Amino acid sequence: MKFLLATGIILAILLAYTLAFGKGGLLDFWNMQRDITIQQEQNERLLQRNRELAGEIVNLQKGTEAIEERARSDLGLIQPGEVFVQIIE
Repeated sequence: MKFLLATGIILAILLAYTLAFGKGGLLDFWNMQRDITIQQEQNERLLQRNRELAGEIVNLQKGTEAIEERARSDLGLIQPGEVFVQIIE
């Protein structure tokens, strides 16, 4: 009788260990849930960035103000008759 009880306890411990730490166990499940949450947050940031870039594309295609602003900020271009002033702190 004691042998059966000891065997049952050992099997229960092994089962609990396997469920918690084995492949596909609770530890893997929690890690996967964390990874899914991180990926969803990254996807949301990238979707927002895509929306901003799409809006910028529309502005560049439809208006000259956005193109002019990009030329000034990225390329340092100025229009004839303008004076470029740079303040260095």
